[in-house]
Amino acid sequence: QVQLVESGGGVVQHGGSLRLSCAASGRMFGIYDMAWYRQAPGKQRELVARVTSGGFTNYADCVKARFTISRDNAKNTVNLQMISLKPEDTAVYYCHADNFRLSSEYWGQGTQVTVSS
Repeated sequence: QVQLVESGGGVVQHGGSLRLSCAASGRMFGIYDMAWYRQAPGKQRELVARVTSGGFTNYADCVKARFTISRDNAKNTVNLQMISLKPEDTAVYYCHADNFRLSSEYWGQGTQVTVSS
């Protein structure tokens, strides 16, 4: 069992920056692929960024060059550094963990990010 707790959301102006953190409890954090998703009002949840257990990263096209995902397996954390934020980045951001071989996935409760214009 893995529990995920996000923090770092808030209100920021257009062009500002935020850093989201996700703290994971439970064992074997390092074997999970970690990701950040977001869901804006009236829209489907979408993948923002992902970092595999091996450290490979990928990003949604709309956040490339602005968002950076990183993980610290020693601290059981995954972070999302966001710069040059836009109003369209406004959403609830969710931390996600999954392991294909274990057929396991977990979600955090979400943290609100609001970018004012």
